[in-house]
Amino acid sequence: MFDTIKEDIASVFARDPAARSTFEVLTCYPGFHARLFHRVAHSLWQTNLKWLARFVSHIGRFFTGIEIHPGATIGRRFFIDHGMGVVIGETAEIGEDVTLYHGVTLGGTSWKEGKRHPTLGNGVVVGAGAKILGPITIGDGAKIGSNAVVVKDVPAGATAAGIPARILDDVQKGAQQADGKSAPFNAYGITSNQNDPLAQAIHGLLGHSAAVDQRIELILKRLEKMGVDVEEARATADKFDPDYLNKIVD
Repeated sequence: MFDTIKEDIASVFARDPAARSTFEVLTCYPGFHARLFHRVAHSLWQTNLKWLARFVSHIGRFFTGIEIHPGATIGRRFFIDHGMGVVIGETAEIGEDVTLYHGVTLGGTSWKEGKRHPTLGNGVVVGAGAKILGPITIGDGAKIGSNAVVVKDVPAGATAAGIPARILDDVQKGAQQADGKSAPFNAYGITSNQNDPLAQAIHGLLGHSAAVDQRIELILKRLEKMGVDVEEARATADKFDPDYLNKIVD
């Protein structure tokens, strides 16, 4: 028990540069307090003391603003930064070294019994306000951007963002770098080299538009050499009629 608490304290220092001392973490970090309450509540839940487990969880919610169902399974070195508004459902499963920010929901989308909530792999980072819904799986080392709404599986090492969430970065080798070392921690699930497919598509369209403009200009120059007046076409380039060439040729 004490070893895991020490690990929790160390994880705060590893992921929050604002932490200054162990005493500060013990007294001023609601995410750390919520983890302590959940340990007690989860133990009671496993011994079939369901009401008492829920009551302990309720007390933890009152003091921390973080609601973790006592039935949720949480791995080691779990860290909730800021914490207010975090909700973790009954059948949620969280791996080791996972980080959640404030306003995160690990929720269910069905009233049926059984697995209803997400499974988060090791090293997952979930940005503020993100909603991960349903019995889906977030792979090891994946990152969920702030305010994302995730309703489908996210591969290991990938970054997802948006509503509904889409994959921004290609799948990497889990949470490992090429040299085999652990990938650096990305606060709020944000990286410096995110590749948004929507942005890539827009850039592609802009490039295609520029190529079309060049071709039209080439056609106008050829027509000008043939003695056709094309000044009107150039003057109205922003409102260019696709049938204009047919008109002036006719």
